[in-house]
Amino acid sequence: MYQKELQTAINAVTKAADLCVRVRANMVNPDALEKQDRSPVTIADFGAQAIICEILRREFPGDAIVGEEDSADLQQPGNAATLIQIGNYIQQIYPDATEDDICDWIDAGADNVAGRYWTVDPIDGTKGFLRNDQYAVALALVEDGDVKVGVLGCPALALNLDDPNSATGVIFTAVRGEGAKMAALHSDDFSPVRVVGEDNPDKLRFLESVEAAHANHALNHAIARAVGITKPSLRLDSQVKYGALARGDAVLYLRLPSERTPNYAENIWDHAAGALIVEEAGGKVTDMYGKPLDFSTDYKMRNNRGVIVSNGSLHQAVLNEIAKVAV
Repeated sequence: MYQKELQTAINAVTKAADLCVRVRANMVNPDALEKQDRSPVTIADFGAQAIICEILRREFPGDAIVGEEDSADLQQPGNAATLIQIGNYIQQIYPDATEDDICDWIDAGADNVAGRYWTVDPIDGTKGFLRNDQYAVALALVEDGDVKVGVLGCPALALNLDDPNSATGVIFTAVRGEGAKMAALHSDDFSPVRVVGEDNPDKLRFLESVEAAHANHALNHAIARAVGITKPSLRLDSQVKYGALARGDAVLYLRLPSERTPNYAENIWDHAAGALIVEEAGGKVTDMYGKPLDFSTDYKMRNNRGVIVSNGSLHQAVLNEIAKVAV
């Protein structure tokens, strides 16, 4: 089941990732963050969403698409140059695309959560993108609140995280009930991935966000130590962390509420694809109270707080430790 959906999602994510790679190679410089120059990520974000939405709309015209962006700001007179730049990149893939087409494609992602819908994050990990670090292109199909297909394109992720000479560029896929797989970007040679257990001491480590606004680093370390993880954390941007855990690079990913944003509600597009990939690799994903993630009601996961991702066997112990502290 879902083979057409899976192949369409792989095609869409691959094309969007290619655009992101070109934008970053041409536009991102080492002081982009210091200058607060977000133009590269803006161009890549809108361009990637346009490509994904156009492919989905063509193949599945009756499906809703829930995305992060809309074209309203792009169509303001002061942003004409940005729209032209986006068009230049998209026209490398679709030569006949006009500016009106591009805005229309972007806005195809402005639907609401429905019985069947796709959710897309064209660039998950914007600061990672700008600092030439990790980011992901994420796409998931949800039916009646259950994620059925998930694809993560990770252009900067090493095929082997522990090998400094490893090639980069990875795509993760999963279909509910059919397992999770990984391949090099642009490769059809997919291999199954599986989480690892605590009997693999080299992988007994945990993942967390790079940005302090997205992580309670001190609490994360305390929880990890309490369940027997003593190695330093791996700090990675974006849903790349889901892929890394699914293939056995670590056994735990903690996204607990930050002191800076204690009432933050997660977005569905930041977790749907990655959650399915981990679950199909044998892991477990819940909120910090052990509740399943809710993808059925809104683009904000207002019925959940925090996200806990594990190899499965560690999960209850982590929830027990979290219950001991006031978060």
